[in-house]
Amino acid sequence: MGMSVTIHAATAQDAEQILKLQYLCYQSEAELYGDYAIEPLTQTLEGLRAELTDGYALVARLGDEVVASVRGKVDAANTAQIGKLIVHPRMQRHGLGGRLLHAIEAHFAAEPAAKRFQLFTGHRSEHNLRLYRSHGYVQISTREASPALTIVTLEKEAESGAYATSA
Repeated sequence: MGMSVTIHAATAQDAEQILKLQYLCYQSEAELYGDYAIEPLTQTLEGLRAELTDGYALVARLGDEVVASVRGKVDAANTAQIGKLIVHPRMQRHGLGGRLLHAIEAHFAAEPAAKRFQLFTGHRSEHNLRLYRSHGYVQISTREASPALTIVTLEKEAESGAYATSA
């Protein structure tokens, strides 16, 4: 019988595993855009720890190994800014990204201030765009970050009662 993946709130002790996984997962994005200086690949451990302290993060574990993560926080406009949804390459295409997205939405929907969810990805990141659209996100804007990269921002409204299932 195999182990199942469990989702939990991230702790400070998870920071090193999250950073290593982030570095692994963003290699394909860096290659796609020809830019290995993107923020997820240059973020320091201290920077990640600050993000964990300042916001909320989830990790998915297979045994003791962190195999996926997502993080975010609610801004002054009552929007839950969701970011850095990462899934270990060997665990991709099995619904784990969708489970994490649903779980962080459920967390932020429980916060009275979160009225909507927002996230972004690059214009060539077709798998990410497909995942987000399949979860109800719609494109609200684009902005050119560089000649090779256009950032696509997607959003959806928080639906009260829509997040009753547990992570």
